[in-house]
Amino acid sequence: MNSIFDERETNTVIERINKLEPATRPLWGKMSADQMLAHCNVTYEMVYDQIHKEPKGFTKLLLKWFVKPTVVGEKPYKKNSKTAPQFLITNAKNFRLEKDRLIAYLKRTQSLGTKHFHNKESHSFGKLSASEWNIMFYKHLDHHLRQFGV
Repeated sequence: MNSIFDERETNTVIERINKLEPATRPLWGKMSADQMLAHCNVTYEMVYDQIHKEPKGFTKLLLKWFVKPTVVGEKPYKKNSKTAPQFLITNAKNFRLEKDRLIAYLKRTQSLGTKHFHNKESHSFGKLSASEWNIMFYKHLDHHLRQFGV
Protein backbone atom coordinates (compact mmCIF):
# COMPACT_ATOMS: atom_id res chain seq x y z
CA MET A 1 0.00 0.00 0.00
CA ASN A 2 1.33 3.44 -0.90
CA SER A 3 2.04 5.67 2.09
CA ILE A 4 0.16 8.92 2.56
CA PHE A 5 2.86 9.77 5.09
CA ASP A 6 5.50 9.86 2.34
CA GLU A 7 5.86 13.37 0.89
CA ARG A 8 6.33 12.11 -2.67
CA GLU A 9 3.22 9.94 -2.45
CA THR A 10 1.19 12.78 -0.94
CA ASN A 11 2.33 15.03 -3.80
CA THR A 12 1.27 12.36 -6.31
CA VAL A 13 -2.18 12.19 -4.73
CA ILE A 14 -2.42 16.00 -4.80
CA GLU A 15 -1.46 15.97 -8.50
CA ARG A 16 -4.32 13.53 -9.10
CA ILE A 17 -6.72 15.79 -7.19
CA ASN A 18 -5.55 18.78 -9.23
CA LYS A 19 -6.57 16.97 -12.43
CA LEU A 20 -10.20 17.11 -11.30
CA GLU A 21 -12.51 19.76 -12.69
CA PRO A 22 -15.99 20.67 -11.45
CA ALA A 23 -17.44 18.95 -14.54
CA THR A 24 -15.40 15.74 -14.19
CA ARG A 25 -17.88 12.86 -14.33
CA PRO A 26 -17.55 9.65 -12.32
CA LEU A 27 -16.94 6.32 -14.02
CA TRP A 28 -19.42 4.81 -11.55
CA GLY A 29 -21.65 6.03 -8.76
CA LYS A 30 -23.86 9.08 -8.27
CA MET A 31 -21.61 11.73 -6.70
CA SER A 32 -20.43 14.78 -8.56
CA ALA A 33 -16.80 15.87 -8.25
CA ASP A 34 -17.62 18.49 -5.59
CA GLN A 35 -19.61 15.95 -3.57
CA MET A 36 -16.80 13.38 -3.82
CA LEU A 37 -14.27 15.89 -2.50
CA ALA A 38 -16.59 16.79 0.39
CA HIS A 39 -17.13 13.07 1.03
CA CYS A 40 -13.36 12.49 1.22
CA ASN A 41 -13.00 15.44 3.58
CA VAL A 42 -15.26 13.76 6.16
CA THR A 43 -12.47 11.33 7.12
CA TYR A 44 -10.17 14.24 7.92
CA GLU A 45 -12.91 16.22 9.67
CA MET A 46 -13.24 13.24 12.02
CA VAL A 47 -9.52 13.38 12.74
CA TYR A 48 -8.96 17.11 12.99
CA ASP A 49 -12.22 18.98 13.43
CA GLN A 50 -14.41 16.90 15.77
CA ILE A 51 -17.59 18.12 14.08
CA HIS A 52 -19.11 14.64 13.73
CA LYS A 53 -20.79 12.89 16.62
CA GLU A 54 -18.69 9.97 17.86
CA PRO A 55 -20.34 6.58 18.05
CA LYS A 56 -20.62 5.26 21.59
CA GLY A 57 -21.09 1.94 23.32
CA PHE A 58 -22.57 -0.90 21.32
CA THR A 59 -22.51 1.07 18.06
CA LYS A 60 -18.76 1.70 18.36
CA LEU A 61 -18.22 -1.97 19.20
CA LEU A 62 -20.12 -3.04 16.08
CA LEU A 63 -18.10 -0.64 13.94
CA LYS A 64 -14.87 -1.97 15.43
CA TRP A 65 -15.83 -5.61 14.83
CA PHE A 66 -17.54 -5.41 11.45
CA VAL A 67 -16.57 -2.22 9.61
CA LYS A 68 -12.98 -1.69 10.74
CA PRO A 69 -11.60 -4.78 8.92
CA THR A 70 -12.94 -3.43 5.62
CA VAL A 71 -11.80 0.14 6.22
CA VAL A 72 -8.25 -0.62 7.41
CA GLY A 73 -7.70 -3.82 5.43
CA GLU A 74 -5.67 -3.75 2.24
CA LYS A 75 -8.44 -5.18 0.03
CA PRO A 76 -9.74 -2.38 -2.25
CA TYR A 77 -13.28 -1.10 -1.85
CA LYS A 78 -15.89 -2.43 -4.25
CA LYS A 79 -17.56 -0.02 -6.64
CA ASN A 80 -20.84 1.39 -5.33
CA SER A 81 -20.18 0.22 -1.76
CA LYS A 82 -22.48 1.44 0.99
CA THR A 83 -21.20 4.27 3.15
CA ALA A 84 -21.88 5.54 6.65
CA PRO A 85 -24.59 8.23 6.94
CA GLN A 86 -22.15 11.01 7.90
CA PHE A 87 -20.26 10.37 4.63
CA LEU A 88 -23.34 10.82 2.45
CA ILE A 89 -23.12 14.10 0.57
CA THR A 90 -26.32 14.78 -1.35
CA ASN A 91 -26.25 18.54 -1.88
CA ALA A 92 -23.97 20.60 -4.11
CA LYS A 93 -20.72 21.83 -2.59
CA ASN A 94 -18.17 24.49 -3.51
CA PHE A 95 -15.70 22.54 -5.66
CA ARG A 96 -12.74 24.88 -5.07
CA LEU A 97 -13.29 25.03 -1.31
CA GLU A 98 -13.60 21.25 -0.95
CA LYS A 99 -10.54 20.67 -3.14
CA ASP A 100 -8.45 23.17 -1.16
CA ARG A 101 -9.60 21.66 2.14
CA LEU A 102 -8.69 18.14 1.03
CA ILE A 103 -5.23 19.21 -0.12
CA ALA A 104 -4.65 21.05 3.17
CA TYR A 105 -5.73 17.96 5.15
CA LEU A 106 -3.37 15.79 3.11
CA LYS A 107 -0.43 18.11 3.68
CA ARG A 108 -1.18 18.29 7.39
CA THR A 109 -1.46 14.49 7.67
CA GLN A 110 1.79 13.94 5.79
CA SER A 111 3.67 16.50 7.87
CA LEU A 112 2.44 14.99 11.16
CA GLY A 113 3.71 11.62 9.99
CA THR A 114 3.54 8.07 11.24
CA LYS A 115 4.67 8.81 14.80
CA HIS A 116 1.71 11.12 15.34
CA PHE A 117 -0.75 8.47 14.16
CA HIS A 118 0.76 5.39 15.82
CA ASN A 119 -1.82 4.13 18.34
CA LYS A 120 -3.92 7.29 17.86
CA GLU A 121 -7.58 6.87 18.75
CA SER A 122 -9.85 7.00 15.72
CA HIS A 123 -13.34 8.42 15.63
CA SER A 124 -15.04 5.05 15.12
CA PHE A 125 -12.58 2.17 15.50
CA GLY A 126 -10.52 2.71 18.66
CA LYS A 127 -6.74 2.92 18.49
CA LEU A 128 -5.19 2.31 15.09
CA SER A 129 -1.59 1.64 14.13
CA ALA A 130 0.10 4.08 11.76
CA SER A 131 -0.21 1.41 9.07
CA GLU A 132 -3.97 1.15 9.62
CA TRP A 133 -4.33 4.94 9.49
CA ASN A 134 -2.35 4.97 6.24
CA ILE A 135 -4.51 2.28 4.67
CA MET A 136 -7.68 4.07 5.74
CA PHE A 137 -6.49 7.42 4.37
CA TYR A 138 -4.88 6.19 1.15
CA LYS A 139 -7.34 3.48 0.16
CA HIS A 140 -10.36 5.76 0.46
CA LEU A 141 -8.79 8.56 -1.57
CA ASP A 142 -7.45 6.21 -4.21
CA HIS A 143 -10.86 4.56 -4.56
CA HIS A 144 -12.58 7.88 -5.26
CA LEU A 145 -9.84 9.31 -7.46
CA ARG A 146 -10.10 6.14 -9.57
CA GLN A 147 -13.88 6.61 -9.57
CA PHE A 148 -13.27 9.96 -11.29
CA GLY A 149 -10.58 8.65 -13.64
CA VAL A 150 -7.61 10.46 -12.10
